[in-house]
Amino acid sequence: MHITLRQWQVFVGVADAGTTAAAGEQLALSQSATSAALNELETQLPAPLFDRIGRRLVLNAQGRALLGPARALLVGAAELEAMAGIGREAGAGGPPLHLRIGASTTIGNYLLPARVASLLAGNPLAQVDLRIGNSADVVAAVQRLEVDLGLIEGPCHDSGLQVLPWQRDALVIVAAAGAPLGPAPDLAALAAARWLLREPGSGTREAVEQALLPHLHHFGRSMQLGSTEAIKQAAAAGLGVACLSRHAVADLVALGTLRILDTPLPPLSRQLWVVRHPGKQVPPALAALLALPPDAFAHA
Repeated sequence: MHITLRQWQVFVGVADAGTTAAAGEQLALSQSATSAALNELETQLPAPLFDRIGRRLVLNAQGRALLGPARALLVGAAELEAMAGIGREAGAGGPPLHLRIGASTTIGNYLLPARVASLLAGNPLAQVDLRIGNSADVVAAVQRLEVDLGLIEGPCHDSGLQVLPWQRDALVIVAAAGAPLGPAPDLAALAAARWLLREPGSGTREAVEQALLPHLHHFGRSMQLGSTEAIKQAAAAGLGVACLSRHAVADLVALGTLRILDTPLPPLSRQLWVVRHPGKQVPPALAALLALPPDAFAHA
């Protein structure tokens, strides 16, 4: 069997794009060259990788089983080239540090910037790519090996990934400074309030529901917003109450536009998680950035 890295690259590209034409555009290949590479790959395998449905190519069971290992193979090859110095000028020394991190919104917006700034202060040539989305987006990026690690605010429900607890995050309930809701509302008043919530798939949404619904049983009214920042501003404008990370609301609380409510609820917090694809090596600098032990994933 003589399968090339290019053929595996075409397989992954077609799996992501859905057609050979779209995959060829991403890989700088013609459609005919992309189709030929895919056909050559499939002829060397015991079964096809895709079902042909009209013009689209849809992964079948064989393709789904091979997609993850193929991604890991391509990432490993790229990392090996970087370690070997391919693409660097002669005498340029070791490869510059390049970290790729996926983070859900609260972590990416409020917890990581100071850590990244500290890293860059000591290593100004380092490059850090920070991809921010909701927890489902981050897990998908980890699955596709597009990031070195993912940091999420809710549990990871995808199998095949390694998940470790990172740190706990205190949650507080906030409302506008001039909101008619009193400074110490009871459970009935909280249940009747309009709640400002993230979208389904957000780790913040899942954490809020897990923390509050055992006590409130339901949200009488709710408004869905697409980011933590939007929820903060909506709460400050008096549109409702919100349960958010203490880190996320610290600025508006300090300004006096938001106030933390004193409620009969127990102290609220959530677990933040680190998610890794088992085919991805964690750079030591990234483990240090997140204060992870060097063997954090050795037995995950």
